[in-house]
Amino acid sequence: MMTSHRLALISSLLTGSSFAFHLPTTIHRQPSLTNNNHNHHHHHQQRSQSVTLHQYPISITENAPRDTITLTDWAINYGIGLGDTFQLTAAQQDDAIHDDVYTITSQPIAPSTPILSIPSNVILTGSMARQELGSQTFGAEDSLLLSDHQPFYLFLKVLTEYELGDQSPWYYWLNSLPRYYSNGASMTDFCFGCLPPYAAGLALAEKQRYKQYVEALSSISFLSEESKQSEEVTKWAFNVVFTRYMELPGGDVALVPMADYLNHGAEPNVDISYDEEGNCYVYSMTEVGAGEPLVFSYGDSTNPSNLLARYGFLDESSEATFCKYVIENPTFEMFNLGYPNSMYFYNDGGISNEVWDVLLYELLKVSPEEQQHFYQAHMSGDEGTKASYHDQYFAQTYKSITSHVDYILNELDELGIGLETQIAQGQDKKRHPRLPLIMRHNEFVKGTFDNVRQNLDNMYA
Repeated sequence: MMTSHRLALISSLLTGSSFAFHLPTTIHRQPSLTNNNHNHHHHHQQRSQSVTLHQYPISITENAPRDTITLTDWAINYGIGLGDTFQLTAAQQDDAIHDDVYTITSQPIAPSTPILSIPSNVILTGSMARQELGSQTFGAEDSLLLSDHQPFYLFLKVLTEYELGDQSPWYYWLNSLPRYYSNGASMTDFCFGCLPPYAAGLALAEKQRYKQYVEALSSISFLSEESKQSEEVTKWAFNVVFTRYMELPGGDVALVPMADYLNHGAEPNVDISYDEEGNCYVYSMTEVGAGEPLVFSYGDSTNPSNLLARYGFLDESSEATFCKYVIENPTFEMFNLGYPNSMYFYNDGGISNEVWDVLLYELLKVSPEEQQHFYQAHMSGDEGTKASYHDQYFAQTYKSITSHVDYILNELDELGIGLETQIAQGQDKKRHPRLPLIMRHNEFVKGTFDNVRQNLDNMYA
């Protein structure tokens, strides 16, 4: 919920005070946004199924240019407020071919400075798409996990607007989006083989989710067969959704044009909120210097492997990372002990208490009575009893952690040797453009684990 102070700041933007948004200098064709209703669905039911992909004006090949110049005029024409300091900029990615386009502030700004306002009728939500596209889509969701239903409807909506081409009200926004991605859904078998087991598993899960979405399209009749059978089209639409959607209060998900150009940061400097009508507002949380990126958190920064699999980038700004210790069928007690969200390895070699707690709890399964006693001490805050268990079983827990660290380091060393061999044989970034990012991910993880191993050695020095 927006505070009255923040609403006043937004209002000052819209009413032309000293914080006034830029006004449009050029008016482009502005089709109606009334396709947020059932009439739009009927329109799609009547479309011919013989449309061919090359007729669509949005080129989505990986090397196709992105039109971010027209995007700003489109945003203004559709009522999106752009603050005076809002600016899009570009930086080269790891593959040295594709640019990352993101938001910066052109001037220093203070906390609570309005950045963006996006009216609700421009925002695409899963629930809106479900209502618009109609009952024939309901059967398609049966093959998907419940948590995938709302993103799936956004996936259908993006495909629907893609087929409308420049007749879509969202054409200029869609035409500004990336074509090239490095997330799990876009990786190849070669990529999966270059990642350590935990990261490879996360990336493969994204690939499997994409395949399930494509399979679910078989029962959707309002999309052309050309689109449904095109891996290029479906993968692009899937990646648009899963690298850009935001979670809304109440459990819905949304694609929010212009706000989706905010990059991830472990220490956010902007906040995103919504009013009762569903309008979106972005304002600064801290002082931000001129030229600095405007960022918010996409998720847990202590799990760079998860961010790589989902979004296709490496976050090296976090001071800690998930320890990569995976338990099959974890119990309720393990979650209460901190698995997996608090099991950190720190960049300086530190190990979170939760790592020691979870591994000791696992070791104590040979003695159920002691295991339960240790767990109850944790739940009641009896740190003295916990400490006595840790002292008693330190050697065993130490050995378990050390074995895990050595296993991961061995995997990373073998992958490093394999990658060097592949590069020597010509499997370079020209053939596998995601390789530099994957190698940087592995080096980042290895650096943390090397420091943890040194810390473990020092415990017995």
